[in-house]
Amino acid sequence: MLVANKEEIREMNLGNTIVLSINVGLPNVLKHGNKEVQSGIRKSPVAGSIQVTQNGLPGDGQADLKNHGGSDKAICVYSADHFPYWEQRLGFQFNAGAFGENFTLSGSSELEWCIGDQVRVGTALLQVTQPRQPCYKLGARHEKPELTAWVTQTGYTGFYLRVLEEGEVTAGEPVVVVERDPAGITIAEANRIMHHDKTDAEGIQRLLAVPALSDSWRETLIERLNQIHT
Repeated sequence: MLVANKEEIREMNLGNTIVLSINVGLPNVLKHGNKEVQSGIRKSPVAGSIQVTQNGLPGDGQADLKNHGGSDKAICVYSADHFPYWEQRLGFQFNAGAFGENFTLSGSSELEWCIGDQVRVGTALLQVTQPRQPCYKLGARHEKPELTAWVTQTGYTGFYLRVLEEGEVTAGEPVVVVERDPAGITIAEANRIMHHDKTDAEGIQRLLAVPALSDSWRETLIERLNQIHT
């Protein structure tokens, strides 16, 4: 599990982060055990610039619209800095889009990004909303069912962005920080609260106090907090 203290978080920045690849894919058949399901987890890089809209990217889609997609999850992000770890652990190569991400980044991880951070990529203004919660389809995509749980355990989850201002983005462009959220709650910290220290009422309250937090995480955490207090 990724961990950083407050002093380390204050010293971190996203200044060296770039978008290595922009990836899209529409729902298609995915084998899951003896069954076949529909999934948009297979993404392929696109050439040239692409228009980012409040609902995501053209040519991209999700089969399960209850748990994926929507304005709070318009863009799925993953760091290629994690690929060497997974390659060593699983014994095969990972390429851009391997985790179903729309933006493959380099130069930062869940330790640097905070819920509510606003960044500009190309002409689009984007905001961090929540960590990515991988489902079983990630494991099915790589024929390794355990991968979904391993991603959560390690904290190498990736995260989601909402689109505050639509615009064009191109692979290779830098991530320009517009505003760091004052609460400074990193993706790593949000993962700790959601998945590892589930009875941390104070942590839940701090996370709920961040206005940019996605509606789905807010609902889950409010319900959990009510259970803690009963």
